[in-house]
Amino acid sequence: MTKKIFRSILLAAVSVLLASLVIIMGCLYDYYKNVQEKQLRDELRLASYGVEADGLDYLERLASLYRFPSTADFRLTWIAPGGEVLFDTHVPAAEMENHADRAEIRQAMTEGESGGVRYSKTLTERTMYYAQRLADGSILRISISQLTVLALALGMLQPILLTTILAVILSALLAHRMAKSVVAPLNRLDLDRPLENDAYEELSPLLGRIHQQHRQIEAQLLELQRKTEEFEQITKSMSEGLVLLDGKGVILSINPAARTIFHADSSCIGQDFLMVDRGHEINLAIQTAREEGHSEIRVMRNNREVQFDISQITADGAAAGTVLLAFDVTEQAAAERSRREFTANVSHELKTPLQSIMGSAELLENGLVKQEDAPQFVGVIRQEAARLVTLVEDIIHLSQLDEGIAPEKEEVNLLELARSAASVLRERAEKRHINLSVSGEDSMINGVRSFLYEMLYNLIDNAIKYNTDGGKVEVAVSVANTGTTVSVKDTGIGIPPEHQARVFERFFRVDKSRSKASGGTGLGLSIVKHIAQYHHAGIRLQSRVGSGTDIEVLFRPAKVKAHGTSSCQKRFDSIDSIDP
Repeated sequence: MTKKIFRSILLAAVSVLLASLVIIMGCLYDYYKNVQEKQLRDELRLASYGVEADGLDYLERLASLYRFPSTADFRLTWIAPGGEVLFDTHVPAAEMENHADRAEIRQAMTEGESGGVRYSKTLTERTMYYAQRLADGSILRISISQLTVLALALGMLQPILLTTILAVILSALLAHRMAKSVVAPLNRLDLDRPLENDAYEELSPLLGRIHQQHRQIEAQLLELQRKTEEFEQITKSMSEGLVLLDGKGVILSINPAARTIFHADSSCIGQDFLMVDRGHEINLAIQTAREEGHSEIRVMRNNREVQFDISQITADGAAAGTVLLAFDVTEQAAAERSRREFTANVSHELKTPLQSIMGSAELLENGLVKQEDAPQFVGVIRQEAARLVTLVEDIIHLSQLDEGIAPEKEEVNLLELARSAASVLRERAEKRHINLSVSGEDSMINGVRSFLYEMLYNLIDNAIKYNTDGGKVEVAVSVANTGTTVSVKDTGIGIPPEHQARVFERFFRVDKSRSKASGGTGLGLSIVKHIAQYHHAGIRLQSRVGSGTDIEVLFRPAKVKAHGTSSCQKRFDSIDSIDP
């Protein structure tokens, strides 16, 4: 407390000192400026009388008298009506340029006189000048360098620093003595008998309150005991699990719901939590809560999904324990997953055409498109809008497919469909200097056109997103006795071997930061897998980190049954076939 009072008094004293210095410097500078301005006007008036009387002879005598520019602070310049410099005290007139375009000269020519100030950042000084038109139409200008407040302060730095140091030392001594005198009676207080103290009158209400608190402590202890019993009754009736741990992880309290979750009994109170649950996830979450204040985790217990909300308990700014709340969220988690899947699918499928429409519309709106190219961009907007409608229908069809409602199939040319998908994505590839090519032969298969287009679009889109600038994306359609194979090969970043078996899972991302930056939702390959399964097609993935990824989709011919004897067919029978 003594230090706090000392710092407060010292800070107040130093603040008053600094404020006083600033005010004094401001007043001195303002006075200096006014005196200098009046002096300059008087000098110009006297000089103008001399020039009108004797002309150039007067200025030469003046220059000889003051030995310009070494001893005089001011500068005189005589300018002819046409702007030619007739005389200057600092620079030979012949070396000076025409001054007809100077602002102060023009103003003096029209109004008879002018004045102003110019500031130099490099010299940290200002130049004050006045100009007056003489009877013959010529202009006489006088100027003088004027120090800024900063320059003036720097010139007085030594006395200012000396004064400040002495004042701070004196303030510190006085603040120390005042702080000790203020705190001394407080240190002598007897808090066990607060009403018997003879201290500051201002402390009487505080001492009276302390006395009342002494009498209230016993009543509060009884109230605390009652509330503890109420807490135990409430926790017993809770459907949520509740566990209280101390700072060392020892169980202080555990309600029946929590004991059911962990298969424990009341004898676990006083034991380490590790004796109740040795699960790595929960104990890691507890450690995270101790470090960060809060953590959440969902784990499976007794074939039920349980969410743990773990919070750190603090007392006096220090960690005192941990509280665990356990909620059975099995049904809620199932509903949340269903909602997330629906939202993610809508976002992933609709974002791409909307971005294309917005980009083309923005170019047209801002007039960045030539008149002859406008129909092309309008066509893109129309094409993407039509595709957007198709995507909405596809989402409905996919939902119907999950419900067992089969969409109508037709004969589809895979090569034509691949070229169509590539044409939509070509602009995106060109922006990154990626060479996008489509090759192969026509192949007709029986399938859902919109589904197959979406599959090809996602494969090519992923190959572009996760490629390197200047890379390649090769789309090939080949036909053999075993069926039609669609291959999408890129020279991108590749997929680590430990992730290749999971890339077709919904919402799985190999590189979350890169996927987010590129607009990916983690659903692209999952949709590809879904569509391939619907068409009884197989998928093979080959990838190497840093070399690229090759994804092949095999569509078996209608005459070949799913259990065909071909080795190539067997190779593709697994939808998630991975070749690292």
